[in-house]
Parts: sequence; C-alpha cells; structure tokens
Amino acid sequence: MALCLKQVFAKDKTFRPRKRFEPGTQRFELYKKAQASLKSGLDLRSVVRLPPGENIDDWIAVHVVDFFNRINLIYGTMAERCSESSCPVMAGGPRYEYRWQDERQYRRPAKLSAPRYMALLMDWIEGLINDEDVFPTRVGVPFPKNFQQVCTKILTRLFRVFVHVYIHHFDSILSMGAEAHVNTCYKHFYYFIQGDDRADLSLSPDLDLVAHQMDHLNTEWRGRGPSEVW
Repeated sequence: MALCLKQVFAKDKTFRPRKRFEPGTQRFELYKKAQASLKSGLDLRSVVRLPPGENIDDWIAVHVVDFFNRINLIYGTMAERCSESSCPVMAGGPRYEYRWQDERQYRRPAKLSAPRYMALLMDWIEGLINDEDVFPTRVGVPFPKNFQQVCTKILTRLFRVFVHVYIHHFDSILSMGAEAHVNTCYKHFYYFIQGDDRADLSLSPDLDLVAHQMDHLNTEWRGRGPSEVW
C-alpha cells in the first residue's frame, strides 16, 4: 500500500536542512508567488516565467534554492537504499558516469560511490547558498557577476540526482507511491531549464546540454518515469 505523501516526504528525511527565505524580503515574496502558482494548478510552463518587472537573478535564486530543497528531500527519502554496495559508482545507467571535482579535495575528476557523491554535492550547494558573496540576502547587495554561471553548475549537478534516482531507484519511488510527486518536480525542473526566459540567461551551453539530455531521456523513459506526466 502506498504511503501518505506527508509520511514519504517528511521533513526529517531531508538529506540536508531546508533553506528558507527571509520574510519581508523581495526574494521571499517571489518565493511565495511561485509557490502560490504551483499550488493553483497553473501550467508549469507558466509557473517558471519571470514575472513582469522582477529581477532575473532574484527569480533564478528563488528557483535554485527551491530545487535544492525539493531534490534534497527526494534523495533523502531513499538515501538508505542508495548505499556503497548498491551504488558503488555515481551513475545514470550504463551510459552516464558522473565524476566529482571541486577546488579542495578532488581537484581532478574522481570516480565516487553515489552516496559519497551526493554528500559532497549537497555540502557544496549548501555552502554556496549560505555564502553571502554568492547568494546575498541583504537588501541592496548585488549578485556577483558570475552568479548565473554558478547557478548553471548547481542545476547541472542537481539534474544528475534526478537521473540517478530515476534509473537506479525508480522501484523505490513506486513502492512509496511517490512517483507523481517526483515526476512533477522533474517536470518543473525541466520547464525551468527550457523556459522562455532562457534568452535572458547567460546560463547557456551547459544547460543546453542538460536540456538536450532531458529531451533524450524523456523519450527513452517513455512509459516509465517522468514521461508519464508529459
């Protein structure tokens, strides 16, 4: 029997603590607007469009933090099923192997287990989101010039979590009755990557590659996973 979604996606199952927006700030208002649109049942293509008169970097920041929270929660629900023995290599099926690289411990791309990769990924994103020089929260403090490039890298790596979960842990998603929720999150992510406002983003070639991979996987997964909600 499928579990209640509130049980499946309980807050104590998050892989990392949820990030929140400071009440009273412009970003908090944008977040509330985006959440209200999601809950209203609007088409997800409409939900991801930049509201008239709003700053594109604020809009990107709101979505990046929200996707981090959601994907963090999805992975957290099945972290016990993703172990060193079950997933010795971070991969997305036989064709995609994801290697980790950072500016500290792994200066060269390293082959890691999926749980180790996920831990490093969530730590890395959390560090960026909490860095005032990257994601400023004070009114009047501008975003850094490379903000959109940083967000590109975050979104590119978060996409890998979707691929790993769908290919290696989809049976767990089904057993929990959580496929509709996960599929909707994936679809939301997809439309944000493909959104009309991409023309305003300097996020380009990496996200173009992600969008291409998502289109390919949507076809490959037809009848199983995210393609069911298209």
